[in-house]
Amino acid sequence: MHRLLSGPLTIEKLTVKIAGLPASLQGKKLVQMSDFHYDDVQLSDKMLARAIAITNQAQPDLILLTGDYITTSTAPLKKLAKHLKKLQSRCGIYAVLGNHDIFPRNSKSEVTDTFTNIGIYVLWNQISYPLGKELPIVGLADFYSQEFNPTPVMNQLDPQTPRIVLSHNPDTAEILQKWRVDLQLSGHTHGGQIVIPGLGPVLMIYQKIALKTSKKLQYFMPFLRNTKPSIIHWEWSEGLHQIGKNQLYVNRGLGTYLPGRLFCPPEVTIITLQRKSR
Repeated sequence: MHRLLSGPLTIEKLTVKIAGLPASLQGKKLVQMSDFHYDDVQLSDKMLARAIAITNQAQPDLILLTGDYITTSTAPLKKLAKHLKKLQSRCGIYAVLGNHDIFPRNSKSEVTDTFTNIGIYVLWNQISYPLGKELPIVGLADFYSQEFNPTPVMNQLDPQTPRIVLSHNPDTAEILQKWRVDLQLSGHTHGGQIVIPGLGPVLMIYQKIALKTSKKLQYFMPFLRNTKPSIIHWEWSEGLHQIGKNQLYVNRGLGTYLPGRLFCPPEVTIITLQRKSR
């Protein structure tokens, strides 16, 4: 996607406070990347290389990838893997899959195998401990898959243990309020791509107007006919949010669909962990 349609790549930096974070993890740095949609159209090699360079320059302790690496085909995976092999992290690279990674036939296994072969750990309803037992990383199945079932995964953890949850679709934050989630990292929305300052994503505005029309008229309206909305909680389309007692961060992603982005640039997110004082 040409830079004129995607906008320049931005770096978002934030500090996330976590209650009970052990002193050994104070100041640890995470980098989140999301929604690549890599196929030489939605994301250019130049922007991907820039995103990887920014990530490596941050010298992260952990890199976290939150889904949608492909769009409709697994053909670009080998080329994508050559780029991702250049990522550098002290404690590894962990990923979850998005809806686009599981819908093409055999794509779930192909994405997982390709990533595994270059040292990226793909979590699918699994818990891992790259930063130690004191801060588990939980990776959930995609919300649209038949295997999305956080209960048996989340119930494995002691409620007193801080944790980070990777879940591609931010709508899952509503469900995850049943458990402690010190930080949920999501993508999926692309930030709405076209945003009207002060009002929000155009799709959110359109959806609100459309849902007030009759069912017959909705049939003729794009994005609503015979389909579910891509996201319910557009108010969580980007940035850091407090969801009950939990925290959610939604990355705007790297890839870009036509007609492009407006006031919603692609991003790489650098997160510093800090202990929350009582």
